[in-house]
Amino acid sequence: MSSSNDIILEIKDLNKIYPSNVHALKNVKLSIKRGEFVILLGLSGSGKSTLLRCINRLIEPSSGSILFYDEDITQLNLKDLRKTRRSIGMIFQEFNLIPNFSAKMNVMTGRLGYLSTRKSISMIANKEINEKADNNLDKVGLLDKKKQKAKTLSGGQKQRVAIARALMQEPEILLADEPVASLDPATADSVMRYLGKLNKEENITIICSLHFLSLARKYGSRVVALKDGELVFDGLPVEITNEKFKQIYGENAEEIDIK
Repeated sequence: MSSSNDIILEIKDLNKIYPSNVHALKNVKLSIKRGEFVILLGLSGSGKSTLLRCINRLIEPSSGSILFYDEDITQLNLKDLRKTRRSIGMIFQEFNLIPNFSAKMNVMTGRLGYLSTRKSISMIANKEINEKADNNLDKVGLLDKKKQKAKTLSGGQKQRVAIARALMQEPEILLADEPVASLDPATADSVMRYLGKLNKEENITIICSLHFLSLARKYGSRVVALKDGELVFDGLPVEITNEKFKQIYGENAEEIDIK
């Protein structure tokens, strides 16, 4: 059995240069241990989303390596990448749900990476997948909403459905790309609370980009900050002083609290 100090993900000299010549990531080096709740801080355009999307190759890195259990994700062929992505869940700011599908059906789609085309057609009748979907909806407090169409749910409920969908993959790492950016403060805290619960109770490693330092302090075990594509801070949430905050966000930045 692995210890909680084992490195699950190691990023070495990662660079991303877009065709527009924007150098979005500059020699980023980062090691993530199993069971950590890592918060990514930084201005819009600092490289947070690019970093998260390079980890599962939704965006192709320009150079460097991303080792998941010593296997370099950047070198995998599409078949092996598909297999590895099962272990790396992703939650998006925009939820990415299918509006006319029920909450439960949206959750079930998270299992498609494990199924052949033939089996995916009959997925809705699969007893094991149905039970797993109910169980994951229950984990995010939405079992009573399972028959509702996604388009009828609130923003917070949609994001919790997205979390349940990611859990269908049985991920070891969960990447959350500004999952609360479009939510009001109380709902944002609620969504973060579910992520924190999964981190603690199921030992799922979480890397989550945020703008709110108060949420980073409340839920993160570690904070990593990017500025202009470079890593400028890596430490404990309590170590981000007002001076450090201004270094990351600019001299005129003011911290906004979410209680």
